[in-house]
Amino acid sequence: MRKLLDKIEARQRLVRETAERLREQIAELTGQLAAAEGTSERLETTRETVLELAAEDGTPPPERLPPGYRQILALFEQNGDGLRARDICRILGTGTEHRHTEGTRAPS
Repeated sequence: MRKLLDKIEARQRLVRETAERLREQIAELTGQLAAAEGTSERLETTRETVLELAAEDGTPPPERLPPGYRQILALFEQNGDGLRARDICRILGTGTEHRHTEGTRAPS
């Protein structure tokens, strides 16, 4: 019986040590997350300020394109207008199933 209790105590010790290491990792990751979120907020504020100042000077805002749009335009420039949605999906590596080709074909 003593052996069994010793095994349980050893396992409890191991679990407590693991839990403590995990708490330390969580605290470190929480700090990193807070720093990243702070940086993101500062960048967004800076972006908004730059756009406001540009608007005051009469500078139009930059063109906002959906993700991947510039890459698709470059494909057409390189390969001409003969590309099909399936070709674009294959080149971009997004998959060639119907859901991918229709998503590429559909305007957003």
